[in-house]
Amino acid sequence: MIDTLTLGQLRTFVAIAEAGGFRAGAARLRRAQSAVSHAVASLEAELELSLFDRSGRRPMLTPAGIALLEDARAVLLKVDTMRARAQGVGMGLELELPVAVDTLFPLPLFGEALLAVHHRYPSVRPHLQVAPLGGPIVALLDGRCALAVTVGDDLNDARLTKEPLGTVAVVPVVAASHALADRIRPRARVQLEDVTEHLQIVLSDPTPMSTGRDFNVLSPQTCRVSTQEAKLALIEAGLGWGRLPLWTVKKALDDGRLVKLPSRSLGPAAESREQAYVVHRRDRARGPAATALRDELLARHAAVRDA
Repeated sequence: MIDTLTLGQLRTFVAIAEAGGFRAGAARLRRAQSAVSHAVASLEAELELSLFDRSGRRPMLTPAGIALLEDARAVLLKVDTMRARAQGVGMGLELELPVAVDTLFPLPLFGEALLAVHHRYPSVRPHLQVAPLGGPIVALLDGRCALAVTVGDDLNDARLTKEPLGTVAVVPVVAASHALADRIRPRARVQLEDVTEHLQIVLSDPTPMSTGRDFNVLSPQTCRVSTQEAKLALIEAGLGWGRLPLWTVKKALDDGRLVKLPSRSLGPAAESREQAYVVHRRDRARGPAATALRDELLARHAAVRDA
């Protein structure tokens, strides 16, 4: 009966298939070859199938063995994940790691830090929310995330602890096809009045934290969008100009689809540097995975600084 299958039998089957033979499989499992052979024979008897063709010098998987190998691997992965999660719960490890990241922050750098944490705590399920302006702060205050990454010094809350990560470059850009681009000449600067004549694409705050306030809005004409991706798409389409993090537009600048707006009013060297922070609540203890992610982000301080 299939109900009598054991994890040991499945591990033996997978080990032999991956190692390429009974002797190599036994060595991998650190068991006697006779015990390994008996385990596979018992498994075949219970399944009423031959998993290996033993007629040659080396055992080969039969069609049935090939078909069932992935099932065996999947069962073992589920069991191992369950065991790791149970061990984590016992030692206070989080089941999930919900985090919120400012849309300006370089996601590739955040991904590297999250990957390191995943390797260390594979049973913890990461959950990432990317939001602009007050989004990460409100998610943290509402208890929807354990850790947040924010960019900028405009929005704060006394219940939060902020640790600096470095700065993120933000550049004012416009499509090469836009009328503003025609005014850009080598070593020339665009005047503020030139910029404010044109529509500015602005990212909206999904929270009430910035109600009644605008940040870096210069043009009286604005088009407000809810995502950074929409902002970039509209700027590339030539609808207007706007500020975007350099890491998102570098390729478009390099290939000429976008151009920087060289104006002193828009920052030295046509860019501004926004401070990034890793943030957590003062009144909430961080779990092991959240602490590891905080440490990984701080360890990448120099990389963030150069982003």
